[in-house]
Amino acid sequence: MVITAAGTALPDPSAPASVVDLAGRAARGALERAQVSASSIGVLINVGVYREHNTFEPAMSALVQKEVGINLDYIADPEPAAGFSFDLMNGACGVLNAVQVGQALLETGSTERLLITAADVHPGGDADRDTAYPYADLGGALLLERSADPRAGFGPVRHYTADRPTDVEGYLDTDTMGRHGRTTITVRREAGHAERLSEFAAHAAADYAREIGIDLDRTLVIGPTAAAATAPDGTGAEAGAGVGAGVGAGGEPHTAAPVLGYLRALDSVRREDHEQLLFVSVGAGPSAACALYRPEGW
Repeated sequence: MVITAAGTALPDPSAPASVVDLAGRAARGALERAQVSASSIGVLINVGVYREHNTFEPAMSALVQKEVGINLDYIADPEPAAGFSFDLMNGACGVLNAVQVGQALLETGSTERLLITAADVHPGGDADRDTAYPYADLGGALLLERSADPRAGFGPVRHYTADRPTDVEGYLDTDTMGRHGRTTITVRREAGHAERLSEFAAHAAADYAREIGIDLDRTLVIGPTAAAATAPDGTGAEAGAGVGAGVGAGGEPHTAAPVLGYLRALDSVRREDHEQLLFVSVGAGPSAACALYRPEGW
C-alpha cells in the first residue's frame, strides 16, 4: 500500500477554523495532485481529535465526506460506488492506526482507493488566541492505493505502550466551564512530559528496527525530532535523520503531524542517503506507533 498523494491545509485567517474545512481542503488537494476524482474513493477514515465547539456527533467523517464530495449519490454519480466513512480516534497515533486498517481493506479488495484525513482545531476556532493550548490548527490527508511493486509501500504497523500512567490529558471540564464549555478545552501536561515522550519514541523506533530488521543508518525517521536521538539504552535510534513537523507560533501539529512530516521529508530527503522512511508517532497513553514505508521508485 503506497501513498499516492498527500496534502495539508491551514486555517483561513478570515474565518474561524473548522476541522471539516481543513480536512476537506487537505483531501481535495491530495486528490488534485493524484488527478483522481472524489467519486473514486471507496473508504474515508477520519482521525482528528480536537474540534470546533467540542463537536462529537454526528461522525466528523460523514461531514468531511460531504465536504470532499465523495459518493454523495451513489446511484446518480457517473462512477457509481457506495462510499463509506468512519471516525477512528487514537490521538497522535491515529494516522498510523488508519494506515493499519487501510492495509486490511486494500488487501481484501474492499476498496481500490482509501483516503485518510486528520484535522485538529481549538474548540474556540482560533488556537493562536490561546497561548496555553499546545496544538496547531492543521489538517492533513493521505491518499492510499495498492502498488504493483512488491518492495514499495508500508510495512507492518506496530504499537507500543509505556508501563506508566499517562502524563497528558485533554478533556472538557464541565463543572468549571459553564456556558463557555463549547469553546474551551483543558489540556493537562505534567512537567517533563516532552522529554518522557521523546525517550519513549526513541525506544519504540529502536525496538521496531530490531523487530523488523531494518538498517537505521539508511532510514529517515518521520515523527518527533527526538525520536531520532540516541535511545537511553544505547540502541541505534540515533542513526535515522529525524524530521520534525512544527508549524510555527500556532503550536505543534497533533493528529496531522505524520502527513506534514512526510511532505517535508520528500522535500528534503536525498534518495542516495536513505532507502526507506520510518513513521514514528507518540502521544497520550503513553503510546507509540511505528510503520516502515518505502516510496515507489526507491
